[in-house]
Amino acid sequence: MRSRFPNSLPLLAVIFLSILTPVLVRAQVTVDLSIKRTIFVAYEPLLATVRITNLTGARLLLADVQSKKWFGFQIETLDGRPIPPSDPDYEIPPIQIEPGDSITRTVNLTQLYPLGDLGSYRIRASVYVAELSSYFTSPPLTVEVTEGRLIWQQTVGVPGGAGIAGTTRTISLLTHRLEDKTGLYLRIEDKSAGIIYCTHRLGDCISFGKPEIQLDAENGIHILQNNIPREFIYSRVGLDGKILERLTYSAPKDRPQLVRANDGSVSVQGGIPYDPKASPTPTVIPKLSDRPAALNAPIPSLAAEKSPPPSSKRSPSNPRLKPSPSPSPKSLPSSKID
Repeated sequence: MRSRFPNSLPLLAVIFLSILTPVLVRAQVTVDLSIKRTIFVAYEPLLATVRITNLTGARLLLADVQSKKWFGFQIETLDGRPIPPSDPDYEIPPIQIEPGDSITRTVNLTQLYPLGDLGSYRIRASVYVAELSSYFTSPPLTVEVTEGRLIWQQTVGVPGGAGIAGTTRTISLLTHRLEDKTGLYLRIEDKSAGIIYCTHRLGDCISFGKPEIQLDAENGIHILQNNIPREFIYSRVGLDGKILERLTYSAPKDRPQLVRANDGSVSVQGGIPYDPKASPTPTVIPKLSDRPAALNAPIPSLAAEKSPPPSSKRSPSNPRLKPSPSPSPKSLPSSKID
């Protein structure tokens, strides 16, 4: 039977291919985005991990072309307001990906985008492939930027910077409640210059263990927090935001404390320092040959352990016991036959 629309088949094929072609093109390069958490305190590192997989079947060169950056992010608020990068002229070196291979990059978005405003953001990773003249983007992820609860704050001077503008630092200690735990954060900033030096997440802290904070003679920051029962984390941080020391203490009996000496130094007293990442000492199972020598000796037979039968002779251990005399053959009565 002849079709009523003989001229429509080529047109349908063109429409089908035009719909399918973008799908085929986009399937040649995959971009995956992962972020460990969905809630962040303002200005803390927001680490995004991007995985790019080359499915083109040929070597792929990723490089900037004119004003098009080969790698970037599309960030917007939930109402659709785009967030441009802090430096729109950033440069990333080109990279080659072999067919079937993948590359992974982890980026701190806090350093690249102004995400200090509280609220929710929708984030996509974007890759431009010049050879295919196409952009490839990841599925979107949504994160929330919020502020923690301030539990301690102090403004101090920078040693050696007396009389110089911008030589003060404001130190803030904050807590933030997540779904199943509470995090402790340290922020150091120059409020007059609008500079945030750090917002470190120092780890977890339990609600009934209030963190301790002390400043030494150089205004170095010392923090001791109770992260889990009978375990404490000690942090020493400079005014520039660099973490100088991190130690973990176990407290089987007494709680460790921060103590400030007369010379202005601060140290931890009490507790036992240890490395929580160290491998535990393996349990050694004794071998059969490691038995004590007494166990290796032959076991005496039961017959040898039996006491000898009582003797008819006098027992030397008890001279009072006299054996009954045996009848003499002469004393036996003679037998008489009738």
